[in-house]
Amino acid sequence: MDRAPFLMPSSKGMDSLWTQGFAHLPQLLTPNECLETRSLYTDAAHFRSRIDMKRYRFGQGEYQYFAYPLPDRIAALRTRLYEQLVPIAREWMSALKLPTEFPDRHADFIETCHSAQQTRPTPLLLRYQAGDFNCLHQDLYGAIFFPFQVVICLSEPGTEFTGGELMLVEQRPRAQSVGRVIPLKQGDAAVIATRYRPAQGTRGFYRTNIKHGVSTILSGERYTLGIIFHDAE
Repeated sequence: MDRAPFLMPSSKGMDSLWTQGFAHLPQLLTPNECLETRSLYTDAAHFRSRIDMKRYRFGQGEYQYFAYPLPDRIAALRTRLYEQLVPIAREWMSALKLPTEFPDRHADFIETCHSAQQTRPTPLLLRYQAGDFNCLHQDLYGAIFFPFQVVICLSEPGTEFTGGELMLVEQRPRAQSVGRVIPLKQGDAAVIATRYRPAQGTRGFYRTNIKHGVSTILSGERYTLGIIFHDAE
């Protein structure tokens, strides 16, 4: 990255990750960094595959998965965010009494993925135009996954696009689901749960399932960077 390493908010600032399954990271990227990142979209050399969402009934729009080696900024974000999130990931697994362990270094976590035949990189750039949307889903690409991923808005809402809100739906056991909208400005990011979060109950913690998606783009064009920390089969 072009600036000093990003630092996570204080533990209090991350409380919503525990209580709602997401945390807001304002101004993770500058406007220029957003423009530079989304300009990569037209250079096929950076990507391993392009997905037409309508074809696979994932929604409408398209996205591209980056190829290794990742662009410097994407690689730096992936490494630094992982290393700052890993203490919370361990706390989550401990709360849920799951034996999963996460190494301190992202490179070591990727080695674990590769040992399990999950070798394809998963960071991606998404492009939405008017009428496009993303169905509720989870980004699981194999048995090994990191409990968090990061979504970064690269376009300015209200100026470059309208609609297109990031949505989370939490499926609670024996209760109705809860929907949440996460408003993001250009350069803002959200840390979201990849699969589930620990919820406090009367007898300790239990799992609530979380999916995310994007509401319909009403006008303009919206670019998004997704940082997923595990690799795919």
